[in-house]
Amino acid sequence: MTDRRAEEIRAQRSDFGLRLSKSMAHFGPLCVGIDPHRKLLTDWGYQVDAEGAELFSMRMLQAAYGRAAAVKFQTSMFERYGAKGFAALERVLFAARQMGIITIVDCLRGGLSTTVSAISDAYFKPGAPLLADAITLLPYYGARSLSGLIDEALNYGRGVFVASLTSNPEGASLQSAIRQKGTYKGKTVAYGIASTAQKFNADMTGLGSVGLIIGATISDWITESGVDPSAFTGPILSPGYGWQGAEAKDIKTVFAGTHGNVLVTVSRSIAVKGPVIKDLAKATDDIAKDIKKALTQVNNPTQ
Repeated sequence: MTDRRAEEIRAQRSDFGLRLSKSMAHFGPLCVGIDPHRKLLTDWGYQVDAEGAELFSMRMLQAAYGRAAAVKFQTSMFERYGAKGFAALERVLFAARQMGIITIVDCLRGGLSTTVSAISDAYFKPGAPLLADAITLLPYYGARSLSGLIDEALNYGRGVFVASLTSNPEGASLQSAIRQKGTYKGKTVAYGIASTAQKFNADMTGLGSVGLIIGATISDWITESGVDPSAFTGPILSPGYGWQGAEAKDIKTVFAGTHGNVLVTVSRSIAVKGPVIKDLAKATDDIAKDIKKALTQVNNPTQ
């Protein structure tokens, strides 16, 4: 392989991280979660069906436009409506691409190597029906089992976020479990996942394209996990702020020492202000400012 070709491949594999970094620098560290819950659809006056989910999503996109670095779609909220729901998700992903908004599909995919090509066809390849900038991955078939899928994403200029320290309380018992063998024997499961993900970012300049999911609600056991977010050079997607109970102080605790790579996702705390777009936009702006202030204080405590 020539040096020029190697450089082209490296640039392609760095593409998602570069694009996300630029978006975060411009719009701040907020990712707007687009989760059309049944209650929200009802509260907004929409039918609880695929059309209602699509209308909800389009309004949330308008509120996020120019105010957030990315948007995240929860697949299950569309999947519940079957084929019509997936068609709605296709259309809102297309709309987001047309608006130039970075998209993350929260599908928590994973599995054996035989599933890799199917997932890549769905989310990564040019012309994919659910083409997204990044998707979320579940590593509990073994973090290394995701290597082929991660390579597929990077080779198409896409990214992934691997679940490491999730915001659900039940995750702590598994993620803090001590590994009994292998490369990371004696370390926690979460540590092994984070370390495996970091390897993909090792040769990338700037923000890597392989990210972690680290919940903002885990401040009580971040030390126990052995994971050091400040040592990670990829993006960190952080759910849990607002509706799930995490506050600014939790962000400061969990992400102490990080350097502009934390993307905080907020959904219901914004959506409850709808359906009027002006109200949604104000809620988005207000939350974006609060999150930016908290993350700024991570490295500048006097601010």
